[in-house]
Amino acid sequence: MRRTLVWRGIDEPRMEIARAELDGGELSANGTMIGAGYELRYELEPGRLQARVVDGPEVDVGLDGTDYFDLNFSPLFNTLPLLDGLEQATDFVMSFVVVPSLEVVRSEQRYEPLGDRLVRYSSGDFVAEIEFDDDGFVTRYQHLAERVR
Repeated sequence: MRRTLVWRGIDEPRMEIARAELDGGELSANGTMIGAGYELRYELEPGRLQARVVDGPEVDVGLDGTDYFDLNFSPLFNTLPLLDGLEQATDFVMSFVVVPSLEVVRSEQRYEPLGDRLVRYSSGDFVAEIEFDDDGFVTRYQHLAERVR
C-alpha cells in the first residue's frame, strides 16, 4: 500500500510530506520536513534512516540494537511501533534523531493503546495522546501535529 501523507504543526509553523509504502509489515518512506529555519529530507527503509538538512548536517544511521527510528517532530515515525500490532503497553528503545542538528541519541519510549485507535505516548516527563487511522498512520499528535486532508 502506498500513501502520500501531509501534516502541519500545531505548536509552531512546521510541515511534513511523506510518501510511505507499507509492504508486508515493513515501512519505507521518503519525505520532507520544513520548520522555522530548516528544511530536512529523509529516506527510511527497513533498518536504515538517511536524513539531511539542506545546507546542513547529514546522517546515515542503522538501528544498532534499538527497536525503531524516531525522527524529531515527524508523526510518520510513530507508525513504526504499531506495525507488529500494539496490543498492550510496550516499552521501546529508539534511535532518536534530533532535528535540526541530526544528533542520534537513544530514547526510551512507551506506547500504551487506549482503544479506538488512540495511543498514549511517553518518554521521560513528556506524555501525549496520538490518534491513528486504520492503516496505523498518525492523524493527530497532541500538541505537535495534525494530518492535512
